[in-house]
Amino acid sequence: MNAFDMIVNFFKQGGAFLYPIAAVFAIGLGFAIERFIYLHRVAGANRKLWAQLAPLLKTGNFRKAMEIAEKSDSALSTIMRYGISRVATARRKEDIEKAMEESLIEVIPALEKRTHYLATLANIGMLMGLLGTVIGLINAFAAVAAVNPAEKAAMLSASISVAMNNTALGLGLAITLLLCHMYLETKTTELVDSLEVASIKFLNSISERREAVAEPADAGVAARATERILGAARA
Repeated sequence: MNAFDMIVNFFKQGGAFLYPIAAVFAIGLGFAIERFIYLHRVAGANRKLWAQLAPLLKTGNFRKAMEIAEKSDSALSTIMRYGISRVATARRKEDIEKAMEESLIEVIPALEKRTHYLATLANIGMLMGLLGTVIGLINAFAAVAAVNPAEKAAMLSASISVAMNNTALGLGLAITLLLCHMYLETKTTELVDSLEVASIKFLNSISERREAVAEPADAGVAARATERILGAARA
């Protein structure tokens, strides 16, 4: 017996409750696959964009960095656009930091979208499996009470098969979707952490650029002050 025949027999022996459980299973797997593809695509786009932006941010070429960020639709590009757009107008580092925190609030819901449905569907599928099991057992004892003693064993076996098949599919659904939920939650957390790290690196690059610009100016002021002091001393 091949796998397809086993599945067909499983559903034939499991009763009508297996079909809504299977529908919930299909919906949950659809959500899991869509989220898996989306998160991996976002992670790849973020890595590609950061490889382009990092050298530009280090040299202070914010205009070119903004042009590259605007061409990308990744989550990182949204955060970088918020930050770079505030570089020219913000007087304090905290202002840029607040703008990037606002962008994170905008990006994170898109990363977490539909993932929480998997835990809900896992619970629903498991409860539906338990309900199918209980109904199967009720039918088993009702059937046994109404048939001849010679037929009791066959009726009881068929009804218990219905109950156990519902339990098996409900538990299989719950385990699979909960594992998918755990993986996607972990992947989402990693993405959010990487975005926060990129934000910190961006802010640090701005601070380094401003310090580099400020040091020559401070040196010039100190030199002029020294000359004035020496001139006064000679007079």
